[in-house]
Amino acid sequence: MTNDEPRDAFSTQTDPCSPDVAAIALFRNADARLILEALSACDILQLPAGTPLLKAGEINHNVYIPLSGAVVVHLGPHSSPDAAIPIAPGECVGELSAIDGKPVSALVVTLTEARVLKIPQDIFWNRLMTLPGVASSFMILLSERVRRSTAQALKAQGEHLELMHLRKELNVARQLQTSMLPLQRPLFPERQDIEVCGFMEPASSVGGDLFDAFFVRDHLLFFCIGDVSGHGIASALFMARAIGLLRILAITTLQPDKLLKKLNDRLCVNNDTLLFVTMFCGFLDVESGKLLYSNGGHCAPILLAGGQPRDLPIPRGPLIGALASARFSSMELTLPADDALYCYTDGVTEAQSPSGEEFSEARCKTLIGQSGSQPLLAVLDDMRRRVAEFTATDVLEDDFTMLALRRKA
Repeated sequence: MTNDEPRDAFSTQTDPCSPDVAAIALFRNADARLILEALSACDILQLPAGTPLLKAGEINHNVYIPLSGAVVVHLGPHSSPDAAIPIAPGECVGELSAIDGKPVSALVVTLTEARVLKIPQDIFWNRLMTLPGVASSFMILLSERVRRSTAQALKAQGEHLELMHLRKELNVARQLQTSMLPLQRPLFPERQDIEVCGFMEPASSVGGDLFDAFFVRDHLLFFCIGDVSGHGIASALFMARAIGLLRILAITTLQPDKLLKKLNDRLCVNNDTLLFVTMFCGFLDVESGKLLYSNGGHCAPILLAGGQPRDLPIPRGPLIGALASARFSSMELTLPADDALYCYTDGVTEAQSPSGEEFSEARCKTLIGQSGSQPLLAVLDDMRRRVAEFTATDVLEDDFTMLALRRKA
């Protein structure tokens, strides 16, 4: 059924006190008999929910008055249902475009099944508006609509200003979060015995990924990478808490499994949001190459040994912050000079192409295997570029974080 199919029509035999006439504010101060005579050639449309009465950009030659049901106005093509302007039964819609002949500026649609009076513009202007009391009622209705529109515009302006303030606050939060991570690329450029480089790009204004690297002794490097569950402000605050605790614990606890246990116990306290973080961390003696590491639910780093990439064997460990009194274990290996370790979060490997294919660990290993002895900074930047090409967008669906280190001969 279209909005041009009449179900019934006004008749001069209709009771002047019938709801169809009495409920229409435009005609309250006019002679009901004269109104019915003018409306005798007009149709009442019986419309299902979702029927458009007016579409933006179209030329309109009618005035519509809802008699029952819900009719709303959408001011933009992407406006939310909450932003729709209701048209109450008895109110007019479409009269402005019928006045000036310009295209309709908004979408008017039935929200539920509705009965709508359709009045051609010649009847509306030449017969109805000439009746005593109709023109004054029409001006009153227009004034009320202007007041409602003004109030809604002021509300929208207030919400816009609030949104702008929130965006400004998020920008400050992003700057603060970024400042919590090692900013120098590469890290420790003054040292000749180690090469370290990290990279973190959040998917939203603030993210939940983290990495860190610092020397707790002259030749003992602590490093870690983690991924907080979820995105946004809550994850960023949890990430900040984890980073702060790590920097304190790493100075006094040189065994990675015990470090993760202490971190887990502290993050479980008052964790009402039920957030958690996956983490891989280790201590590397840059002189001997001894690497002692532990893991809490994180993906295995890629070890580039002798030019061949492979997964680093990792101990199994629970998510950090999820279960109080959880236990962790550690493993040890020797990292030869010129071998490199690449740590990453799942935002790298699970980035998807437009067809839904994941970037995958296999692609990461291939690119790392081809990198040879390139500077780690170049390798990480190339990885980010390859992921952008693979997904065909620079917009991230998940936080993108990598941390790489290499002992120098």
